[in-house]
Amino acid sequence: MNPEARKGIIYGFSSYLLWGCFPLYFRLLQESGALEVLAYRILFTGVICLVLVAALRSWQEMRGVLRNRRQMLLLGAAAFLIAGNWGVYIYAVNSDQVVEAALGYFLNPLVTVGLGVLVLRERLRPMQWVAVAIGLVAGVVLTVTYGHLPTIALALAGTFGTYGLLKKQVGSNGGVSALAGMSTESLVLAPFTIAGLVIIGFQGDSTFGHDAPWQALLLISTGVVTLTPLLLFAAAASRVPLSTMGLLQYLTPVLQFLCGVVVLGEHMPTARWVGFGLVWLALVVLTADSLYTARRQRAARLAAAAGTTPSRAGR
Repeated sequence: MNPEARKGIIYGFSSYLLWGCFPLYFRLLQESGALEVLAYRILFTGVICLVLVAALRSWQEMRGVLRNRRQMLLLGAAAFLIAGNWGVYIYAVNSDQVVEAALGYFLNPLVTVGLGVLVLRERLRPMQWVAVAIGLVAGVVLTVTYGHLPTIALALAGTFGTYGLLKKQVGSNGGVSALAGMSTESLVLAPFTIAGLVIIGFQGDSTFGHDAPWQALLLISTGVVTLTPLLLFAAAASRVPLSTMGLLQYLTPVLQFLCGVVVLGEHMPTARWVGFGLVWLALVVLTADSLYTARRQRAARLAAAAGTTPSRAGR
């Protein structure tokens, strides 16, 4: 393994590790309401983004994005989706529903496949259909065990899956860097964020000054906590294959699940274990199909480069 690939794996592992520990971090902010935490998270993430844009002298790219109507529409929609995703996640953590939040990120690859079929008209391979079918059965089992639709999990998977779809559409038209994209999304949300904080302050519900200075420092730190894994992820994605990143991504929901069950003591009845087991089985099938397909495509490329057919190259 070359040094750059090794660095990429370390960066990727670190980013997913940090995301996996988010339940423990946001539990520290339980004194603040979900909307206040969300508002400060958006605000300070935006502030740090703009500081980085200034430091890296990326204003030209930012101006290009702001003048591009298509990119602005897509990033504007993406901004509201990621804000919704963050808000639901913060609410889930601080209302003792970490396990269901973890389920949302286990479901995300299946939702991504579904969006590819419904929106991009992609055709699924047989094993992908098997994974989707198992996922649907798991959804039925979990709905029965919860006594209702797992709305938090579905909201998290749906918003993040659609967010990824929109970001992919932005990238298909010239590309927008992660920093420029996040900065633009923060600017779109800025008026709503400031208005929300003003309303919270007028209602006397602000906790920014409580337990000074620790609560304020925690709220300010949401910007750093949000951007650090994103930057590590971007550094990893440019150094390691997509298949490797696909395997590493499961670290986050596994750690979040363990945080909920082992650290925070959330109850998991037997029937719910069955539902989660089916979700994990679907992910195993999906991952195995992805790895097999990636290997075949790599073999085909090598065979083409060698001037032979894939069948001859494999003999």
